Amino acid sequence: MIDLRGITQIYPGPQGPVEALRGVDLRILPGEVFGIIGRSGAGKSSLVRVINLLNRPTQGEVIVAGHNLAQLNEAQLRAARRDIGMVFQHFNLLSSRTVFDNVALPLELAHMPRPAIRQRVLPLLELVGLTALADRYPAQISGGQKQRVGIARALASRPKVLLSDEATSALDPETTGSILSLLRQVNRELGLTVVLITHQMQVIKQIADRVAVMDAGRIVEQGPVLDLFTAPQQAITQRLIDEIVPQELPASVLTHVRQLQQPAPGCAGGLWRLSYAGELAYQPLLSQLIRIHGLELSILHGQIDEIQGQAFGSLAIYVTGAPAQLQAALLQLRSDGVRVQEVDIQGASHV
Repeated sequence: MIDLRGITQIYPGPQGPVEALRGVDLRILPGEVFGIIGRSGAGKSSLVRVINLLNRPTQGEVIVAGHNLAQLNEAQLRAARRDIGMVFQHFNLLSSRTVFDNVALPLELAHMPRPAIRQRVLPLLELVGLTALADRYPAQISGGQKQRVGIARALASRPKVLLSDEATSALDPETTGSILSLLRQVNRELGLTVVLITHQMQVIKQIADRVAVMDAGRIVEQGPVLDLFTAPQQAITQRLIDEIVPQELPASVLTHVRQLQQPAPGCAGGLWRLSYAGELAYQPLLSQLIRIHGLELSILHGQIDEIQGQAFGSLAIYVTGAPAQLQAALLQLRSDGVRVQEVDIQGASHV
């Protein structure tokens, strides 16, 4: 559905050229919810504006729904953009127009007859839950309702792709959840490909199928959301995940672990971080370590959460046992699909 090839974006700056995007390659499949996440300045907003060619890349190809947008003339590009809806952070509603008329605006600009506009807009207002507010003005509705108007407006031209550029960052958590649920509903019922631009991993966790992590104009990691949560490969990804699934141990716990007495003769001790997902979340992992491998362990930190109906969990444990037993336990956990990190106790700040 969306294929970006070698995208480079260079802007002029007071200190010289600024390279906002650096050779980005990205493929987004039809019908998926794809998240693009990164800190401020990572290049994610530049990237989303390339997808509909609001920003023309300095180098590279932008292919959407089979069209190489950079090769189209102005008339062809306008037609192609009808397949790409966009939802903005700050709503961009016209204060002098009602909810109905804001949704109808792109249809009016396309010179659609008024009866046909009404037939198109009313079902959209029902879809986003605003039928009763059709005659109100933006100043008379809440922020979440304004964003629902923005979504309905973006859907008015019946696009194949919906771009969401930080669409929930100005909303409170409860309203954010309802807007994300609406975007997932739109994705499923209308078969739209949805691209989410965000700096919030909670947004990715709630509805994205796959995610790309951006840093300094590059995609540094991408894959299914569950895979990134259970086995992040990059430090920036781990830091983003830590914001909603914190792994930091209390200082008092770390101090206690560091001060543990030496294990008994012939034994060793270690601090392990376990990450697991799916059916593994329901397996008796710890009892197996004790029963099969004869280890002693203390649970220092743990939690379980859910992504798209799939459970994932993490545990920080201190284990003691004979070196051979510890090694056998590590091998078994990893062969079973559990990600195990052996943590340096003296240097640990996160587990």
